[in-house]
Amino acid sequence: MKKYWWKEAVIYQIYPRSFMDSDGDGIGDFQGIISKLDYLQTLGIDTIWLSPFYKSPNDDNGYDISDYQSIMEEFGTLADFKELLKEAHNRKMKLIIDLVVNHTSDEHPWFLESKKSKDNPYRDYYIWKDPKNGAKPNNWTSYFWGSAWEYDDLTEQYYLHLFTKKQPDLNWENETVRKEVYDIMRWWLDLGTDGFRIDVANMYSKVPGLPDGELGNYMTGKEHFQNGPRIHEFYREMHKEVLSHYPDVMTVGETADVPIEEAKKYTSEDRQELNMVFQFEHVTLDETDGDRWNIAKMYLPELKKILTKWQVELGKCGWNSLYWANHDQPRSVSRYGDDGQYRKESAKMLYTMLLTMQGTPYIYQGEEIGMTNMKFDHITEYPDVEIQNLWKQRVIKEKKDPHKVFAAIQYRARDNARTPMQWDESPNAGFSSGIPWIKVNPNYKEINVAESLRDPNSIFHYIQKLIKLRKENEVAIYGDFKEYYNENESLYVYLRSYEGKQMFVILNFTGESVKFFMPEEVVFVNAEPYIYNYQDYTDLGNMTVRPYEAAVYLLE
Repeated sequence: MKKYWWKEAVIYQIYPRSFMDSDGDGIGDFQGIISKLDYLQTLGIDTIWLSPFYKSPNDDNGYDISDYQSIMEEFGTLADFKELLKEAHNRKMKLIIDLVVNHTSDEHPWFLESKKSKDNPYRDYYIWKDPKNGAKPNNWTSYFWGSAWEYDDLTEQYYLHLFTKKQPDLNWENETVRKEVYDIMRWWLDLGTDGFRIDVANMYSKVPGLPDGELGNYMTGKEHFQNGPRIHEFYREMHKEVLSHYPDVMTVGETADVPIEEAKKYTSEDRQELNMVFQFEHVTLDETDGDRWNIAKMYLPELKKILTKWQVELGKCGWNSLYWANHDQPRSVSRYGDDGQYRKESAKMLYTMLLTMQGTPYIYQGEEIGMTNMKFDHITEYPDVEIQNLWKQRVIKEKKDPHKVFAAIQYRARDNARTPMQWDESPNAGFSSGIPWIKVNPNYKEINVAESLRDPNSIFHYIQKLIKLRKENEVAIYGDFKEYYNENESLYVYLRSYEGKQMFVILNFTGESVKFFMPEEVVFVNAEPYIYNYQDYTDLGNMTVRPYEAAVYLLE
């Protein structure tokens, strides 16, 4: 297995709007990030992933870009970005940025030109279609509810938007569009950025003819625009035209619903496409029939089955991305753990798993202090366009039970992970001297960075030690993976092996004590764990594993 810096990195995702505000306007910014680089370095972070910061009307919080080479004014200037890049590099930290090129904003100059006339030179930059029998071109639906088509009165055609109507899809079949994208990539790489997280990376290639989708899917039509017929061709071209000329950069693609066989194609080194992808299987287990707003109870053996499959199968030929949370997912301790009595123990347990698996781990801002889901009181308090559209669809249009819908929103909404970073006990959690753009979680006086740094048994210090374990023991990065007791409904137990060294991990995913018996083939010379998430550890004989307990043993 070849070694690369991005395999050994621990990546920290910053959502700039909510990280740190330096000028009191209630919105995080580059100078705020710069002021916290030493904090990230103390944690052990060596790579930062920065969510979109480009000029944008903010219909979808920066994922609707109107200028790829300008900075959103609230975040600062290009000079501020260059300073951030320089300060990160001075600390030997790398910086990767979001590449959002499935769509642009409808305020991007390309689209403003494209909609002027059918014969405009930019018309074919986007996907325009005539009405079909006086109606929309097909039955595809948007990720943000409703049809994926918007009618334009001027030219009497529809344009495709897989997200909001202010995010028209680019036409990747147009070679000129692809060249424009590659120019954008070169521009940012020439500035010194270290790679890209590629947004909705498996949706560029649409099935020719754009046929109707199968009814009954949460996203009608997705079989025709996910992992499409030319997608791998596009990435091989991207690699040839851009990435091969910057051999030390990294790429990670966001690939919803990607089957593992497709993931192997994206990440296998000999195919020269991407370094790794984010798969979504493990974050869909608490939904029913593909509808993520119909919440289901998660069954641990199913979760383990998925995680182990990706460890064993992708680990042979590609590379995994490891994550519990990000800007699109709720807080991990509220979702997979216990954000009440066992908040610290369960958060530590979850990140014990994340940092002892093969793949590159991603820590979303605030996870290192155990930030929890925010209990907003009313639908109007959610800024996210997805939530507002969901409410209109499910409650107002479909007349669903508003209490049930709101409970699902409180559990699953993206805004759970977008509340301001909780730095200390001062007003607004030390995030801003002004009025924050979104409400601060009221538990910030108990859960904050300052308290975490003071407490030697905090989640922060525990994750810091896990990162140190990972940096000092290659078995944690490159080791093979073997699971034990795969049908156990409480415990996740596995062994990592690499070049004569082994690492044994025991995780209790429940709030109950569980009896545990060591596998006969695993032999310990030293029965003291390297790291454990209680104040003490239990003997490895006929062991009782306490609620949300985690322990990691290094074996020679």
